[in-house]
Order: sequence, then structure tokens, then C-alpha cells
Amino acid sequence: MNIISRREFLGMGLLALAATPALGNLSLPMAKKKGKMEVSLAEWSIHVELEKKLVDHLDFPKIAREEFGIGVIEPVSFFFKDRSTAYLNEVKKRAKDYGVRHNLIMVGGNGLGLMDDKKRQAQVEDHCAWVDTAKYLGCKAIRVNPWGEGTADQVAGHLMESYAKVSEYAAKEKIYVLVENHREYSADADWLMRIIKQVNNPYLGTLPDFGNFCLRSNNDGCLDEYDRYEGVKRMLPLAKALSAKTYDFDSNGYETTIDYPRMFQILKDFGYSGTIGIEYEGWRLPAYEAIRASKKLIDNLIKQYDF
Repeated sequence: MNIISRREFLGMGLLALAATPALGNLSLPMAKKKGKMEVSLAEWSIHVELEKKLVDHLDFPKIAREEFGIGVIEPVSFFFKDRSTAYLNEVKKRAKDYGVRHNLIMVGGNGLGLMDDKKRQAQVEDHCAWVDTAKYLGCKAIRVNPWGEGTADQVAGHLMESYAKVSEYAAKEKIYVLVENHREYSADADWLMRIIKQVNNPYLGTLPDFGNFCLRSNNDGCLDEYDRYEGVKRMLPLAKALSAKTYDFDSNGYETTIDYPRMFQILKDFGYSGTIGIEYEGWRLPAYEAIRASKKLIDNLIKQYDF
């Protein structure tokens, strides 16, 4: 058996991309349509507390279980102290101690669409290292950002190259690479899905975020937005997880920006099954209060729509 290094493996990625079939000939797997929806917690929901050193990344499993009764977590790469075996063993131990499962790692950084070839390749290699970490922790996936430099076509080309390399590496480890809509170009679900379909790897999928559909913004807010409900519909066929973004709640417990019953009807009509990750990104409510409100809303809708 020939053993090749991660760097050697990634160097072969462009050959695979060059052999990609035309868009009209693609045959991609659909998301599973049977099963039970499971609530997870994105670590970004408590990023303020983590950044202020009020809590530590190692506390995340305990917080998820004891504060919110959640047994599935989605840590963010920024908050890992390092990727040493000793540290990752402690991460695993904390999760096991509280009966919590790692679902995916949200890999930060926006380098997969950079113009500079060397910098972009370094980001590809870093993302592949996070694939290794995800496998070690028992995750099913990593989340990646579709950001880049240049025009929409330039960014798309660089992302296709990077995604081809990372997803080919991840496929050998049976780890999914999930692309999240993350504002700007990627808020256009049609643009995003064309990239993913062109790469044509069954281990490259989507993580639809209910909130990240702003195409243009300034300091006053969003100037132009892709229809979030149509965006989620377009991304669902390749979805392996969901990000249930929340910002604020009305007196009846409903989210004020996103029509959650409408979103759940879309999920029901499609037949989605899998995780739905709470990700609070508001400022009015304290994080813990907002996470509890998010979970209450989602739990009620899971029952109402019979997931």
C-alpha cells in the first residue's frame, strides 16, 4: 500500500477538478428524508462569554448539557486552544463526562477563496487538519465559509478548487464538508449551489443558515437580501445540518426577524431529518436567556410539525 502525506494528497486536487463533468450531467445525493430532528448548540452562541474569558472552550459540553439540556454540540475552531493530542483527549473526555456528542466543527477563517495561490493552499491544508480533528472527536462534518477575494466568478473558481481538494481528502475519512451561506456572494443560494454541484463530491454538502442571506450591507444594516425562504429551499437537497439563527424574540416567544413556522413548514415539506443547530447572534438578550428562548421555540415547532 502506498502511503502519501496530506500535502502530497492535496497536490493532486486540481487533477480531480479538471475531470469534473459538465453541470448538466451531475448526479448528487439527496438529504435523508426519514428520521427525527435533533437540536444541537453552536458554540458561536456564547462567543461573547468565550472572548471575555468568562467561560472556557472545555466548559462547552457542561454548559450545553446542564444549562440547556442539549446533548449535541458544534464547536468553533477559533476557541480550541490547539490541536494537540493531549488537548483533544481532554475535549473528548469533557464531552463524554456530560453525555454530549460532537456533531461538527465550525471552521473559522476565510481563506479558501483567496487570490494568492500559496495562501489559499495553506488554508486548504489547515482545513484538512480540521477534518482530522473532526474525525478524532467523532464528528460527522466540518463547516466551511465560502468567502473570497475578487469578482463573483473569481471567488467561485478559487472556491471550487479548494472545495475539490478538501472534500476529496475528507471523503477518505468519511467526513462531510458543509458549506454555509455566509453573506455577500454566498448569500445568493443559486451562486453557492452552482459551486457545490460543479465540484460534484458526495461529501461536499450544505449547512443552510436561516439568517445569512444579506447580499449587500453598510453600517446601517442590510441593503439587499436574498429571499431566505427560497434560499433554504435551494440548499436543502444537499443539507446535512441546519443553523437556526436567532436574533430576538417577541412577547409570544417567536423570532422577530425570521418566520420560524414558515421555515419549519419548508423543512417538513422537504422531509428534512437531522440536526438543527441553535445559533444566537443577537445583542439585546443575554446569551443564555436567548439560547433558552431559541430552544423553547424550536422544541415547540418540532412537536407542532411532528418531526
